[in-house]
Amino acid sequence: MDTPIRTHLRIAAMGDLHVSKNSQGAFQPLFSQINQSADVLLLCGDFTDYGLPDEARVLVRDLAVVKIPVIAVLGNHDYEGGKPHEIRQILIDGRVHVLDGEATEVHGVGFAGVKGFAGGFGRGALGPWGEQAIKAFVQEAVDEALKLEAALARLRTQKRVALLHYSPIRGTVQGEPPEIFAFLGSSRLEEPINRFRVNAVFHGHAHRGTPEGRTSTGVPVHNVSMPLLTRVNPNRPPFLIVEMPRDVTDTAAVEPRANGEPLVKSA
Repeated sequence: MDTPIRTHLRIAAMGDLHVSKNSQGAFQPLFSQINQSADVLLLCGDFTDYGLPDEARVLVRDLAVVKIPVIAVLGNHDYEGGKPHEIRQILIDGRVHVLDGEATEVHGVGFAGVKGFAGGFGRGALGPWGEQAIKAFVQEAVDEALKLEAALARLRTQKRVALLHYSPIRGTVQGEPPEIFAFLGSSRLEEPINRFRVNAVFHGHAHRGTPEGRTSTGVPVHNVSMPLLTRVNPNRPPFLIVEMPRDVTDTAAVEPRANGEPLVKSA
């Protein structure tokens, strides 16, 4: 009997696990469920709590139950201990594909990933004016946007997914105190997402934000911070499943399906 052609890629996404050295085994049941429910797992940063290699090793041991591809970007907590390169290597050795300006493909869907950075959104975005420290801060946001642009440019797939830690839009940080919006993301990340007609964006970081939003051109953006998903859907496991169509050539007319339910595009 012929194997049916798979028309959708089931993407599981979550972020902000904040694994500690004492978390061994805590995430295995959740990862086992994801392994049965999805074709690929996206981890949107802050795997560790204090950026310690031992915390990353705990995560990798729990991830051993996951047989589907795992794609990840680091978060700000993963930099806290000053060893992001060691944490990255631990994850890579554990068969996690860690992106930092790179791109990869799974079953015909392309994934581009960067950590991103802060700086604010729209007219409230910090500009490179004044002290050198301010200019350096803004340059970091610009550099992350350029890395995302380069990663998206490498993809030759019709379907494109952007994986971030920081948010590219204001909409998914709504719910956080307004005074910290500028530290939760940067609209500089939005421009390459719009220009390359990305089909879906996943990020974390904003624990008290909003689960869904859209860029100025209508690209769906999903905040998959684990504390947020736990609060919004307390009776569901804290990860999001989005089904990405693989068999439609017109990417502008295609929308992902969240949790198996079709999203209807308005005329």
